Amino acid sequence: MSIFKKKEQTRVLPTHIAIIMDGNGRWAKKRSLPRTAGHVAGAKTFKNIARYCNKIGLKYLTVYAFSTENWKRPRDEVKGIMNLLRDYLKDAENFKDENIKVNFIGDRTPLAEDIKELMKKNEEGSKNATGLTLNIAINYGGRDEITNAVKKIVNSGVKAEDVTEDLISQNLYTYDIPDPDFIIRPSGEYRLSNYLIWQSAYSEYWFSDILWPDFTPRHLEKAINDYNHRNRRFGGV
Repeated sequence: MSIFKKKEQTRVLPTHIAIIMDGNGRWAKKRSLPRTAGHVAGAKTFKNIARYCNKIGLKYLTVYAFSTENWKRPRDEVKGIMNLLRDYLKDAENFKDENIKVNFIGDRTPLAEDIKELMKKNEEGSKNATGLTLNIAINYGGRDEITNAVKKIVNSGVKAEDVTEDLISQNLYTYDIPDPDFIIRPSGEYRLSNYLIWQSAYSEYWFSDILWPDFTPRHLEKAINDYNHRNRRFGGV
């Protein structure tokens, strides 16, 4: 037996995890259920994972809830997702009691007025929370976000030679939060799907075949363990 004890590796928790919550429809199809049933199950998983992230001390969690492209889905499915969003927003007062700060990123313009009011109420009600900052992407698209940022910069009269990466970052929806260290995508797909494409330049990725409604804290811990074996060089050696 060696006289030298192996030094235990301290787990490093990412500062910011982003998740693409994918696979709700396929989860429902496998069970011969309507797609809306998959979204209901996925919403339960979302709440469970958000609370677990807060419990383990994660600083930022960003989830992809509804993209700018999702409007192309069947009308009944979109209506069901929006009703789920309403239910969540009405129930989100519970997050305030758990010291979770809730933010929404994306273009709110096409959303129903009652949803926009509920979003505003949730942000105002949780703004002093000091636990997890939960960012929910609703009607969000990475290209749309960058396009809108450029428009704001141009309209402000900034000269082309004065445009910098920092200036663009300051005009994104995520201007006041750090870029994601780690992006998780379940469901067996291996693409970004227009999600945080500016912010993810140096993010680490973790893909899994598990469908989102089946995703548990155990899977999250497995992903974080894998993150701890990555060597983030940011373009260096």
